[in-house]
Amino acid sequence: MGMDSIDKVFKAYDVRGLYESQITEEMAWAIGFASAKFLRAQIQGMDSSKSELNRIVVGRDMRPHSPGLTRALIEGITASGVNCVDIGMVDTPQIYFAINHLGACGGIQVTASHNAIEYNGFKVSGIKACPVGETTGLMDIRDLAKQAVRTPADTNAGTVQEINLWDEYRAHVLQFLDLPRKLKVVVDASNGMAGKMIPEVFDAVADLEIIPIFFEIGDGFVHPPNPLVAANMKWVQDGVKEHGADLGICLDGDADRCMFVDEKGEIIRCDLMTALLAIEFLKTNEGSTIVYDLRSSKVLAEAVRDAGGIPRRERVGHAFLKKAMAETHAVFGGELSGHSYFRDNFHADSAAIVFAVAASLLSRSEQPMSEMIEPLKKYSHSGEINFEVADKAAAMKQIEEIFAEGEVDYLDGVSITFPDWWINVRPSNTEPLLRLSAEANTPEMLAEKLALVKPILGEPVDH
Repeated sequence: MGMDSIDKVFKAYDVRGLYESQITEEMAWAIGFASAKFLRAQIQGMDSSKSELNRIVVGRDMRPHSPGLTRALIEGITASGVNCVDIGMVDTPQIYFAINHLGACGGIQVTASHNAIEYNGFKVSGIKACPVGETTGLMDIRDLAKQAVRTPADTNAGTVQEINLWDEYRAHVLQFLDLPRKLKVVVDASNGMAGKMIPEVFDAVADLEIIPIFFEIGDGFVHPPNPLVAANMKWVQDGVKEHGADLGICLDGDADRCMFVDEKGEIIRCDLMTALLAIEFLKTNEGSTIVYDLRSSKVLAEAVRDAGGIPRRERVGHAFLKKAMAETHAVFGGELSGHSYFRDNFHADSAAIVFAVAASLLSRSEQPMSEMIEPLKKYSHSGEINFEVADKAAAMKQIEEIFAEGEVDYLDGVSITFPDWWINVRPSNTEPLLRLSAEANTPEMLAEKLALVKPILGEPVDH
């Protein structure tokens, strides 16, 4: 295995690349071996007599190459002397549940999330399902994987146990669901893991009629499994209108992200959904913190304060959101990308739970979803726009100079805030991209500010 090839597939939050040319069974073995060494070292000093700590949970998505990569990964884990619990083909959030439910020292999901079917990869989590990313150990795993040497199986190899956790997982998710009145919901599973998760968890629920779209899994994607791209939401939007549904949702490939559509077929931006659900959570968790990423509308912080909560603005990325959730014991958090985090889900994100919470709120309300969201549409938001920029630092400096009178902060890239508008420009961790988000009190003002910024950044790209 070439050193160069392994460097290319280790990203900021996970390992990802093209199957065969970049991600191979040989690499899966080395990553399993290295991850086990790393995760085991993280719990030194804890009560190592607890045998459950000497276990790593492994799951996989529905990609055709996932079973082979999983087998190699498990062989690598057990070769290091650590035991393995194989929970089969599951959505990524089930890994987070399993690590906590079983008291394991970590877990690995074999998935490439919303990438095309030719891709695969690995998402690594530590104890209590804490994310293992670029700054929290993923590069250590990369370095250990480079040195890993495959030897004949020795007698100290770990064991492998296959466990089906769907019953326990279903019970956990359904704690968040309470439907006083019947709902009809269109669900687009994007030919991803939601095609298995949604029936397993929600099929037997009284008062919930699910109209399935693209639930077939294993053979590829009818549309890219990324609900953040508006073009991929067309089917769920049409489905809601055609069936007169109360709500629509579209999930990504590994079913950890979820986008909502109201009863009119309009896409609901994730920060507005976070604001709506935050208000609900604060009714029973007075004074709690709500965590959100800095791309979110300022209406979110306003709604949280008005509901008696504490808004906590964070860097983009699940490692930062999860850490902030744990530090503040926040009841709920959300990202513009469609990840939603819950205190009562080990501070982890879950598409199944955010669907359960939103459906429960809608079922309790006498208003349709569009009317519940309407008061939160106070400002004009650009969404996140990507630009290919060679010299990212120079472009960010230029933007800062143009708007020098504003209040500047560097939480994530550069943010500049004025009383009636704000802008954030942040560099991608993995690509030569700058990501722009902006918001203003009026559509005209937003257009005016974007017209000043876009020439510095060039032409937007679809990423």
